[in-house]
Amino acid sequence: MLRTTTGVLLRAYGLTDRGRVRPTNQDCFAIREALGLLVIADGMGGHNGGEIAARLAVDAVVDCVGASSEGTDEPVPDDLEAWPFGFDPSLSADGNLLRTAVYLADVRIREAAISSCDCAGMGTTIVAARISHGRLSIAHVGDSRLYLLTARTLRQITQDDSWLASMLAHNPAADPFVLEHHPLRHALTNVVGARSRTEVHVAEQRLSGGELLLLTTDGVHATVAERQLERLALEEHEPQAIAAALVRAALARGSRDNCTAVAARYAAVH
Repeated sequence: MLRTTTGVLLRAYGLTDRGRVRPTNQDCFAIREALGLLVIADGMGGHNGGEIAARLAVDAVVDCVGASSEGTDEPVPDDLEAWPFGFDPSLSADGNLLRTAVYLADVRIREAAISSCDCAGMGTTIVAARISHGRLSIAHVGDSRLYLLTARTLRQITQDDSWLASMLAHNPAADPFVLEHHPLRHALTNVVGARSRTEVHVAEQRLSGGELLLLTTDGVHATVAERQLERLALEEHEPQAIAAALVRAALARGSRDNCTAVAARYAAVH
């Protein structure tokens, strides 16, 4: 367990598997315990475009957070001139930092797509989470997810940017069974890099210590039900064992996608 510059004791582990169907792995993740930072992405695009987009996005977030936090354990400054994509006063400085990092990722992917025909139209989902001084900040786009396990109960914290989620949000009375069999159910309505406009969602909440964070791509959570994810998370204690159990369960249930899971245990510093 590593004590970080953000006032966090964090143990984290990630695992990715190409799966049994896809020829390449377009998932990507990063763990930077010293920054209290976890990132996961699921790319899309022809040739190796999805793999490139996911890596560009993850690297952009790591670079941005690392550059802003280097050599200090003070909160990120809220100087409005330092925020090229604006500053949301309803969010913490860390929330704004992650939001900025994802928009920077969007710019990097668009620039790379313009420079190479093979990368045209590439994009990615992303979830970037940072724990700092007892607060969890999350920036996310697409349908990769972050779950939080507290008091032995698992909750999905992020919201999916998918056709199915959009339909259910606009019409809560709709029959989920019918929608889940619609051919557009997995279509993404918001991604990084491949749309004319990207909307970055940011969520924040306080942590008390002892929480478990799970980040997954849809190769995992589209195959393993939430109750099963919860059971697997409760059966193991170490992040390495939990991440491995989630990926193993997705493959055993016939996932046809790349499968990636990151598990992290948080302990507050008093």
